[in-house]
Amino acid sequence: MTPDSAAKPRIKVEPQSAHPGVVLVTLDRPEVLNALDYQTMGELTDALESLDTDESVRCIVITGAGDRAFAAGADIKEMAPATPVMLSVANNFARWERIRRVRVPLVAAVRGFALGGGCELAMACDMVVASDDAQFGQPEIKLGIMPGAGGTQRLTRALGKAKAMELILTGRNIGAAEALERGLVSQVVAREETLNAALALADEVAAMPPLAVRAAKESVNRAYELSLEAGLEFERRNFFMLFASDDQKEGMAAFVDKRKPTWKGR
Repeated sequence: MTPDSAAKPRIKVEPQSAHPGVVLVTLDRPEVLNALDYQTMGELTDALESLDTDESVRCIVITGAGDRAFAAGADIKEMAPATPVMLSVANNFARWERIRRVRVPLVAAVRGFALGGGCELAMACDMVVASDDAQFGQPEIKLGIMPGAGGTQRLTRALGKAKAMELILTGRNIGAAEALERGLVSQVVAREETLNAALALADEVAAMPPLAVRAAKESVNRAYELSLEAGLEFERRNFFMLFASDDQKEGMAAFVDKRKPTWKGR
């Protein structure tokens, strides 16, 4: 890597003035199909964590620059010489756990390829808006490795064991229509409408009370991690907690008064 390439930012962060509370985060390496090298993942994680501490940010849309890919996987040239010790000591994969802990809802706007780490990043988001020509897959097996940033776990939860096993063991992709049918994505739209549709979805989320949104996101995510009994207990605890918020009082008062609520996020 040259000093110039290392200095060039890989991530663009753009608050959307036309979409209050929404921030657009763009993977900006179109010349390599937005490949997720360590610098890109570091900048992405730092950006998301910074936005997560900003009370004005209510929803984040993540997309890829250019029109060919959301992200076409990891940077293979960077990873090729790695050893188990190097990977363990560098601990770069811990960044994926940091993304998982972001409380603000994340919407992926996927055009073109979302492969390998790109597919894993889309699945790490809370909702996925895909173009009608989007392709999802975990082709790591063709490189003599396997998914290592959540692909075997999240794809199995999304598609079921048999289909996930087929895709991971063959390296095949699935298109947007099948991804929608199987619940991997939230919406499929025309290619040129992908970003606008994702921003519109983010607008809907951003208009909701932020404490309730974060509590609900946390509870839905726990549904994948806990038994039903433990998940129901966690949900109920979050439900009760929200009754200590000003937003709960405002929301119910506005409903009774037949007016639009004003959320304060507290």
